[in-house]
Amino acid sequence: MPVKTPRPGELEPIETASRDELQALQLERLKWTLQHAYDHVPHYRRAFDAKGVHPSDCKTLADLAKFPFTTKADLRDNYPFGMFAVPREQVVRVHASSGTTGKPTVVGYTRADIDHWADLVARSIRASGGRAGDIVHVAYGYGLFTGGLGAHYGAERLGCTVVPMGGGQTEKQVQLIEDFRPDIIMVTPSYMQVIIEEFVHQGKDPRRMSISVGIFGAEPWTEEMRREIEAGADLDAVDIYGLSEVMGPGVANECIETKDGPVVWEDHFYPEIIDPETGEVMPEGSEGELVFTTLTKEALPVIRYRTRDLTRLLPPTARSMRRMGKIVGRSDDMLIIRGVNMFPTQIEELVLRHGQLCGQYQIVVTREGLLDGVLVRCEVAHEHRDADRDAIGRALQHDIKTLVGVSTRVDVGLPESIERTLLGKARRVIDKRPR
Repeated sequence: MPVKTPRPGELEPIETASRDELQALQLERLKWTLQHAYDHVPHYRRAFDAKGVHPSDCKTLADLAKFPFTTKADLRDNYPFGMFAVPREQVVRVHASSGTTGKPTVVGYTRADIDHWADLVARSIRASGGRAGDIVHVAYGYGLFTGGLGAHYGAERLGCTVVPMGGGQTEKQVQLIEDFRPDIIMVTPSYMQVIIEEFVHQGKDPRRMSISVGIFGAEPWTEEMRREIEAGADLDAVDIYGLSEVMGPGVANECIETKDGPVVWEDHFYPEIIDPETGEVMPEGSEGELVFTTLTKEALPVIRYRTRDLTRLLPPTARSMRRMGKIVGRSDDMLIIRGVNMFPTQIEELVLRHGQLCGQYQIVVTREGLLDGVLVRCEVAHEHRDADRDAIGRALQHDIKTLVGVSTRVDVGLPESIERTLLGKARRVIDKRPR
C-alpha cells in the first residue's frame, strides 16, 4: 500500500527547524517551567531548596541535571491535587493512572493543556499517515485512562471522523470495522492481535479490512510483533508513546515514512537518558532510563520525571527532533530470575519468532523452595492447532535457555487458551513470589 509521506507545507515549522532553533525554544520554555513549578507547587519548592538549586541556576539545557527527579511516589504522596500548579478551578479535566498498587497518580489539565495535547496527538496521527477526512477507530479505553480521550481529541483536531468505540466487545469491534470502513485504528498492540483473531474466528480475512494504519501504544511491543500485525492485517503499524504523568498519548510518535522509532516532540517535552542506578545523565546514544521534563504544561508541570522505561535517544531522521529506540523493558519490572535479568519483551521476541505460535504469551513466576521458577504460557496459531505442541514447547524452552539464559517450563496451549485483553494492556507477567 502507498505510504502517505508529508507534502511541503503539511509539517509545522518546528518539525523541520534547525537544532539551534529548537534548543533555543527548549531553554526558554524550560526556564519558564522551572520557575512556574517552584512558585506554585510546594513539593517542588521543597525539593529544589533541599538540593540547593533555584530556577535561576538554569542557564543552559545541561543545567537541568542539577535539579531533582520526580517519581510516581511523589505524585502519590501529594494525592489528589497537591502537585497542581494552578488553582483547582482552572483545571478543566483530570485523568488518573491505572496503577496496580497504592493510590492512582492524578494529572490535571488547563484549557491550554488540553489544546496542546490535542495538537500533539493530531501531529502524531499526521506523522503516522493520517489526514483530515480519515475515519479513525479508537479502541483505547475511555475514562480516567488517557488513551481514549487523548486519541479522540487529537483525531478531531486533525479533522478526522472519530469512531469512539473504546475497548472490549470484540465482535462489535469487527462489525463496526466492516461497516464503517475506518482508515486508521488506535489501540494497544495486544488488543489488535485479539481483533485479528476475531476476524479469523468469524471466518473473515483480516487482510481485507479497510484499515491501512494502526497507531499502537500504551504497552511495550517488539519489531517481531510489528511484523506479525502488519502481515496479519495488511497495514502499517506505527508506534505512539505517552504516559499520563507527562501528558498521555502523543509525547512521541513514529513517522510512517521511516518507522525507525518514535520522534519525541521536543518542543513540549525535554528528554534525558540516565543511569537508573546512579541517576547520572548518560552520553547520547546510551541505553538507560528515560526521563522527561514538560516544557509547556500549566496545571501539572513535571520536572525530570523518571518514567522507568529503558531505551535510548537516537539522532533525528524524518523530523528535526530526536527519536526513541524501542523500549526494551522497565527498570522497575525487570525480572531477576536466579541472578539473571530478564525482560518480558525478550520472551515475546522468541515466541513471535516461532512460526507456529501466535503472539499471545504469559510469564508466571513462582518460588520453588529457595529458587525461582518460570512458566511461559503461549499458544499455537489457529492454522497450527494440530501441530505437536510438546515439540514446540521444547524448542521454545531451548531457545529461552540459550538466548536469555533462564531455565523455564513452557506450556503450549490451544488457540485462545490464554485470557485475552479486553480493556487496556495485556497482563504479560504474573509474579507469584512472596514479597
